[in-house]
Parts: sequence; C-alpha cells; structure tokens
Amino acid sequence: MELENQFKYLVGGYYGVSLMDNYPLKEYMLKEIEEYIRAVVKENTIKDFDYKKEAENIKENMSDKTKLQDALIVLNLIKGPMDLVFLIKERLKGYANK
Repeated sequence: MELENQFKYLVGGYYGVSLMDNYPLKEYMLKEIEEYIRAVVKENTIKDFDYKKEAENIKENMSDKTKLQDALIVLNLIKGPMDLVFLIKERLKGYANK
C-alpha cells in the first residue's frame, strides 16, 4: 500500500507543477518529474495496479490544493528550484485565505 501512496503523491505533484503556468521552466520540471516517476515505477512495480487509470483519477478528482501540496513534496525529493517552491507556496496561501 505504501508504494501506491508514493505513486499517488508523485503523480499529484506532477499535476501540481502543471498548474503553475506562470513558471517559465514548467515544461522542463514536468519532464524531470516524469522521469523520476518512471524510475520509481520501474524500480518498484506494483502487481495488479493500473498506473494509467490511477493517474487519470488523480488528474480528474484530486483538488488543486492537494496537487500543489504534493508538488512541494516532489520538488523536495528531486531538489527542484526554490523559485518554483516559493511560487507554489504563494499560490497555496490563496487557498488558505478562501
């Protein structure tokens, strides 16, 4: 079950970064996160787990706030750029004020 949760927050983080249209290097970061996810999946294959279906479920049903929070975790794992981290934190403050 732990590997499934890891996959979910990695994919959630991917979609969180995809929400950051104001970040000029977004596509580069998405490619880096995708490669990280593929490496994790290759190393830790989960039997009877439909990765594509789960990724689609996360994309459609996970809140933007959760995706952004997951993005912070993923960026920490891959040692992502701090300017993106700060942009995400700033956007999350908007959710806290609602």
